[in-house]
Amino acid sequence: MTEILELAGQPARPQLIRAMNEQLLLNQIRQLGSCSRADLARLSGLSKPTVSLALANVERSGLVRAAGQRTGVPGRSAVLYEIRPEAGYVLGLDIGHEFLRGAIADLTGVIRAKAEAPCPVGSVSKQVGELVRLADEICASAGVRRGDVTQTVLGSPGVYDRGRDAIALTGGLVGWDKPAVLAGLRAAFGDDLAVENDIDAAALAEREHGHGKDVLSFAFVSIGTGIGMGLMIGGQLHRGTHGVAGEIAFLPITDGPAVAAGTEVRKRGTLEAAGSAAAIVRAAKQAGLRVRSARAVFAAAAAGDERAAAVVAAEARLVAKAIGAVITVVDPALIVLGGGIGRAPGFAEAVPAELRGLAPALPEIKVSALGTSAVVDGCLAAGNELAWRQLTAQVAPAPSEVIAMPAQAEPLATSPDGKGG
Repeated sequence: MTEILELAGQPARPQLIRAMNEQLLLNQIRQLGSCSRADLARLSGLSKPTVSLALANVERSGLVRAAGQRTGVPGRSAVLYEIRPEAGYVLGLDIGHEFLRGAIADLTGVIRAKAEAPCPVGSVSKQVGELVRLADEICASAGVRRGDVTQTVLGSPGVYDRGRDAIALTGGLVGWDKPAVLAGLRAAFGDDLAVENDIDAAALAEREHGHGKDVLSFAFVSIGTGIGMGLMIGGQLHRGTHGVAGEIAFLPITDGPAVAAGTEVRKRGTLEAAGSAAAIVRAAKQAGLRVRSARAVFAAAAAGDERAAAVVAAEARLVAKAIGAVITVVDPALIVLGGGIGRAPGFAEAVPAELRGLAPALPEIKVSALGTSAVVDGCLAAGNELAWRQLTAQVAPAPSEVIAMPAQAEPLATSPDGKGG
């Protein structure tokens, strides 16, 4: 006898039951990688006939395919099912101060092609044009037309306010916050283009591929040409109401390696102006060192130069204060340090030493191992989720969509023997 489900006090309609069954099986196949009808029946609690009917529908949609047979076990060999990789494609792009990077992945997350190019100097229209050219190159390498990409995600400096559909506070990427930039990007990549803060995207990559895989709450803190944070709470990226969650560059902490001018503070934020790579170079020059990069300052400190060591120690104290503020508000289990300065040798040891006297608790602190592809990897992870929702909604509409349909639309799906699933 078929069990009648109820939603909002009303009996669930046959279409809703079918949609829920299909969504359930799709998600299970996605999680398992490959599985048989018996596997799906056992894990879902659905009968084998119901699983067969639902599988037939999702297989016709092109989202699922047969992937051979399970052999080497007692009994009849079972047909295995998996998500069809070519059912959708995700394009991830990263616009940085020095480089443009990108990659395309199929629906199973396998990267099909990637590329990078120097970020052009000049107008933002040149940057948008070069980003489009890079995307075309990546798609061509993968044998995919750009028009067949299911979802594109762009990792960008600054804050993307979803409510206003606007980018702001882009720091050193001059002009990138103009409305014409987003309009040009949408004209090139479609209205479904998703924009993600670059550090938030790196945090997503850390959750998928790095130290955050087994941690529900962690903060990815990037210190380099800029300073930012991506915050994971309960396994989910926390963006905030206006998209500014994690913008620790604006923490009012001023006593960094070298105090910046007022205009830089207003433009980039107090913490970033005091502790970015440019601030480290400025402090080193004030101390009498002839250096051109923060990397050179760290190298001099490692070689025993006391002046460079003092600059590095001041940077460690500054970052420790910022992380201490994060700990008192969020209390994450893990802090992951990224960026050129965050990954500098010895820095991950210097920060906890400063933190011990500042914070009420000391989380584990690790250095990110993801490298320069972190933003692109995070964009691909975000895009995969968006593409999955889009594609599965076409196969099995969300319950709210099904409820709105006429009750007589279709009878309850039954098993071949005439019994309900």
